Amino acid sequence: MLKMKKALKELEDSGSPINVAVVGIGKMGRSLVDRLLQMNGMRPSLIINRHIEKARKALEYLGIEKDDIIEIKSADELKKVIDNKKYAIADNYKIATESEIIDAIVEATGNPAHGASVAYDAINNKKHIIMLNVECDSVVGPSLYKLAEENGVIYTGAAGDEPAAIIELIEFAEGLGFEVVAAGKGKNNPKDIHATNKSVADLAKEKSICEKSLTSFVDATNTMIELNAVANATGFTPDVFGCRGITADVKTLPNMMRLKEEGGILEKYKTLEYVHGIAPGVFVIIKGNTKEEIDTLKYVGMGDGPNYIIYRPYHLCSLELPISIYKAVVENESTLAPEAGQICDTVAHAKCDLKAGDYIFGIGSDFTYGSLTTHEDAKNRNLLPIALITDKTRIKVDVKKDELITYDMVELDETEIITKLRLLQDKNE
Repeated sequence: MLKMKKALKELEDSGSPINVAVVGIGKMGRSLVDRLLQMNGMRPSLIINRHIEKARKALEYLGIEKDDIIEIKSADELKKVIDNKKYAIADNYKIATESEIIDAIVEATGNPAHGASVAYDAINNKKHIIMLNVECDSVVGPSLYKLAEENGVIYTGAAGDEPAAIIELIEFAEGLGFEVVAAGKGKNNPKDIHATNKSVADLAKEKSICEKSLTSFVDATNTMIELNAVANATGFTPDVFGCRGITADVKTLPNMMRLKEEGGILEKYKTLEYVHGIAPGVFVIIKGNTKEEIDTLKYVGMGDGPNYIIYRPYHLCSLELPISIYKAVVENESTLAPEAGQICDTVAHAKCDLKAGDYIFGIGSDFTYGSLTTHEDAKNRNLLPIALITDKTRIKVDVKKDELITYDMVELDETEIITKLRLLQDKNE
């Protein structure tokens, strides 16, 4: 990290900080902008939001003077704003993707269809893209990652998000030669697969987040999607359809995450799980494989083994994201990438009875929730990834509450980039 600090100080001193465009100024986007304002070597030069006044108010809230916030309509106007050390706002993401002066783009909307459009355009314009949009990454990340490689730019998930925090632990453990047999994350809220925007409204107000976002956490769709990203990066899969959702603490988890024949609960290793009781932490389980390894791990207080937990009790969300910007622009590396391909899918269930002819909505809605399964299982049963549901998706047949939704039950919006990418990705497998 001292290397990063030094490199960013050099960029600041040379007058050539990394110019960052942030697309989406919700809680996470605003938090990222605030972090960038506190750092050397990076600058939140352009904020994109479909409601431009929200962008203006966010920057004012963060302490930027009104006169230093400039609304722009084209990429040509951006250079002048940056040269004058002011901050640009706009409602068109193409200003970011087409501007020669922007070094990296952070997609922070959480909308999978919008994220795919931004990422696709950014990559084709030779821009590094950091996805604070795991919803999009989970369903078309492999296509976008391949496209980025072809264009010589970085496509990456975001440091501070739980998938990247899990990967950090896996890299640490495997780098030291340990065998990682399981990985996962804590879940903050009690699981309610039928949660609605109305049922979480009071809690959403208390937490100052939007109801849709909180619904996706409570019904566990977001948890499934985050583990989906880890699967696509590592090749790990859930032990059972939808994961087990066990309750444990740091002391009891290593013994639970053993094979059944070893006294644990698992059918297989290389598995993903979410756990009630350890949030907001993330973990990996390593297996001791030599007498000396087990003896040393016991000596340093890791327990009797043979399975041990490496646990990180926090993740700082977008406060950590500058690490990914730095790694992409300066080190030319991804923090988290779907290198293993489409290993898993988060597939859609009906949250209520659905009627033929109605439009339905996806992540965080009152209509659907998601479960994690292997991509092979999803293909074999023609199951629909929940992130492909847009506001133009229509259900073609009556579907009962909790029934899995298949591709042939819906009319997808095939004009969307996300749909085109996924259909082509599946075709080329």
